[in-house]
Amino acid sequence: MSESGSLVEERELELENAIQPQPLSTTTSSRSRLFAAFWIYGLINNVLYVIILSAALDLVGANVPKATVLLADVMPSFFVKLTAPFCVHRIPYKVRIFILVALSLIGMQCVALTTSISARLFGVVLASASSGLGELTFLQLTHFYSPLSMVAFSSGTGGAGLAGSFLYLVATTWLRLSVRGTIFASSLLPLLFFFAFFWVMPLPDPHLASQSSTFASSARTPAYSLIQYEESSMSTSASAPINDDQESLHSRIDFSKSQSLEQIMESMSRTLSRLSPLFFPYMLPLMLVYIGEYIINQGISPTLLFPIEEMPFTYYRDAYVTYGTLYQLGVFISRSSSPFVRIRRLYVPAALQLVNVLILAVQSMYAFIPNVYIIMIIIFYEGLLGGAAYINTFLLVSETIAIEDREFAMGAVGVSDSGGIVVAGTICLYLETFLCAYQKANGRPYCGMT
Repeated sequence: MSESGSLVEERELELENAIQPQPLSTTTSSRSRLFAAFWIYGLINNVLYVIILSAALDLVGANVPKATVLLADVMPSFFVKLTAPFCVHRIPYKVRIFILVALSLIGMQCVALTTSISARLFGVVLASASSGLGELTFLQLTHFYSPLSMVAFSSGTGGAGLAGSFLYLVATTWLRLSVRGTIFASSLLPLLFFFAFFWVMPLPDPHLASQSSTFASSARTPAYSLIQYEESSMSTSASAPINDDQESLHSRIDFSKSQSLEQIMESMSRTLSRLSPLFFPYMLPLMLVYIGEYIINQGISPTLLFPIEEMPFTYYRDAYVTYGTLYQLGVFISRSSSPFVRIRRLYVPAALQLVNVLILAVQSMYAFIPNVYIIMIIIFYEGLLGGAAYINTFLLVSETIAIEDREFAMGAVGVSDSGGIVVAGTICLYLETFLCAYQKANGRPYCGMT
């Protein structure tokens, strides 16, 4: 067996057989490992999604709505997030890591190495499924650690937006490297999941002795709820409590005993009843923010063009990529801002984002803003609102939802962003086409140029 294979096996054994996992200490080393692991999770899970959206114009051409790529990039993720809460608890976290790497690696190489639009979109679908499962998985993992894990993951997702869009901008616009080579190189990034999960991430803290008021349990009180299983579903005594971090995080699930249809329907009914109190406080405002920003990003921003001599670009396509980079810069800054700025009224950023939609839609039609630099500032501000809504939504979930429901809530609320993007993508299939036609009919033929 290779040395690396041996290390992986040792790490798995350490995670599975630890009867009393080591508490996550507050030393700089332990906190740094926790932050690094979840930052890598957020970065790698989202970076491919961003690269695909940045490459939308290059993948399908100027005359195909960019929302085509958006829907292929988000629909599978949305479906995974929508259905996974009913069954994902049956899959150990380490198995999910292997699934994530396989799906994203195969998907991105399919995008890079094929030439037909349909084949490329199939690769996007695989990568999207990986992203959806990844976000659900890593948000649920934060339940087993201090709030620092949520801050790190959110910052990593913001960093992914900035890194993905900026690297694609540098590679294809400044260095003029090929789109195929750039995407192929990015397909290797998910291998870092193995490094973060098996070597960097510390063991869960069974007591969650956090200094934050969010986790008010004392160091002597286990913060994990004990999961009780029905006798029919247990291979051991039903009276034996199972530690949540060991059972959910690292154990192997026994599939030998199937559930009846009645049990499955009852389980689904319970899951839906747990979803309903999350919708209006958390899910709806986050969904509205994402509807607004992706209508801008995929439906309006491709039409926010001026004569090429009035923009600091060589080609019209460079404007779309630059807008995406500025948006992701705003997302990164605001997703990393929660230690300094908190937003508890989640409908405020949602309302402000919809105002941005209105302003930019009117600009696309009537060109009342005099230059592209003001547009860039608005796009950056759009990113600030989107990132702030994301991190503050999940922090509020972690602060207000009971500890026994928190892992489920983290995964369930994660459906909101994908749901919003699906709605926005559907609208943009028609919106971009309408705006382009309107501009051309009024003497502005820049839309569709590359």
